[in-house]
Amino acid sequence: MYTLGLDVQAGTRPMAKKTKDSMTPRIVNRAARHKFAILETIEVGIVLLGSEVKSIRHGQASLAEGYARVEPEDMGLYLYGVHVAPYSHAGPAGHPPLRRRQLLAHKREINRLLDQTTAKGTTLIPLAMYFKRGMVKVELGVAVGKQHHDKRQDIKTREADREIRRGMTRKVI
Repeated sequence: MYTLGLDVQAGTRPMAKKTKDSMTPRIVNRAARHKFAILETIEVGIVLLGSEVKSIRHGQASLAEGYARVEPEDMGLYLYGVHVAPYSHAGPAGHPPLRRRQLLAHKREINRLLDQTTAKGTTLIPLAMYFKRGMVKVELGVAVGKQHHDKRQDIKTREADREIRRGMTRKVI
């Protein structure tokens, strides 16, 4: 009798198999959501060297100073300012840590991003870098810089939510 992976007697499913992607780190730009209001997100691929992939798999990358730009001359999408640490076992033929990296997206998506970023004050920033089915993906956000009062409002809202959660966990007698 075929049971589709269910243990009929115990009534439980077998444990989920850990994939290589679930064990690799997700590199997140935490400051981005504080400094910018994210209008839209998009997932794109990235062209990397072998030593860069190994370094990212070990979590040795920083998105803090990174930004993306659509170059109108070749209609290419590029990532600037992202630091990927040199891989220790790469030897002298390693990669430069701060280099321009090409991002992979459909032409219509690149055109849409170009239209959105031509407005004053909007930019493309990397929000996260992670592995998906063995490939490195970058989550880009179309962002507008926050003013100081916007940041204060976010802090007030976050503290109010925290107080509400604290109040909900206390027992009422």
